Amino acid sequence: MKISPLRVRVLVQKEMRQLLRDPKTKRMTFAAPIIQLLLFGYAVNTDVRNLATVVVDQDQTAVSRLLEERLTASGYFRIVERSDRAVEIQGALDGGRAVVGVQIPPGFTENLEAGRRAQLQVLIDGTSSNTATVAQGYVGRIVQEFAAEQAAHRGLAIAGGIDLRSRAWYNPDLASQDYNVPGIIGLLLMLMALLLTSLGVVRERELGTLEQLMVSPISPRELILGKTIPVVIICLIDLALITTVAVLWFGIPLRGSLVTLVAGSFLYILAGLGFGLLISTISKTQQEAFLTMFLFFLPAIILSGFMYPVDTMPPFFQDFSRLNPIRYFMEMVRNIFLKGHGFSELWLHFTVLTFMAILALLAAGSRFRKSLE
Repeated sequence: MKISPLRVRVLVQKEMRQLLRDPKTKRMTFAAPIIQLLLFGYAVNTDVRNLATVVVDQDQTAVSRLLEERLTASGYFRIVERSDRAVEIQGALDGGRAVVGVQIPPGFTENLEAGRRAQLQVLIDGTSSNTATVAQGYVGRIVQEFAAEQAAHRGLAIAGGIDLRSRAWYNPDLASQDYNVPGIIGLLLMLMALLLTSLGVVRERELGTLEQLMVSPISPRELILGKTIPVVIICLIDLALITTVAVLWFGIPLRGSLVTLVAGSFLYILAGLGFGLLISTISKTQQEAFLTMFLFFLPAIILSGFMYPVDTMPPFFQDFSRLNPIRYFMEMVRNIFLKGHGFSELWLHFTVLTFMAILALLAAGSRFRKSLE
């Protein structure tokens, strides 16, 4: 049966009016993604700052106090206790009053002035391995810079004679928000595509309006187009809203082309629509559709590289993640924002997302037509 553009347009208008006249749906569709972006943008933050620190200064010199000032001036450490007894560090770490303990032993300044190796002990609460690793790196960098300045001030040679100057190229400040917020955009788009498609179709079935559409002159293909086109439009509007918030509110640099971002997002949304339609065909109630959606969505997040790098996963899960559209869009959107990549650099991601979108829509459309017939 030939598809009638008129019937599709009328059905799209009906779906848009139905979505926009419901205040709850409008809040979920347009306000919820912005609120979630703000929430996750601040909450999903691996930056380590203002770590509670206890300092045991047994040297009590101007140099040791200068080292303390360097630690606090960095913004990474906040001194909550000072003492001259080494046992206080263990008590503070055990009691949870501090995360980092710094012990400056007697003779620290004397060894520096004599050109001898000066010892410094740093104890870190390793309960959170990420925080401990980052804090250890911060302390090491600050102490190395301090030692180099003290050696230069006294005219002493720096061991090794190597002047190492490192710089993060695409994210100079190593800000976790610049890395996480583009990834959150990918999660929100997939969530909205799944929600609006799977729950919307199942709700129609529960209310009985889907059967009314089935006995109308509208064909299954026209019904699928009428149900999916409004979701595409809404997801693209959400993309514009959350991208604006990401750039203007969080200050995330958008170095790539908007055309590349929109084109990649369009393919990604189509893949999400396909999965949403598949979920709607195997679900009889909205509760069942909601649970099935999260049964797919949560593992997809874990295997996308948003929470943990894909390269650190076991080989089986690395290969399995290649079936995950979120992974490819996550890599794509981060490269567009931070590296300014275009079609020539991201052709593989576009190809894979195109293939996934076509396959998912064909499978979902075939199963959906059978369920209608």
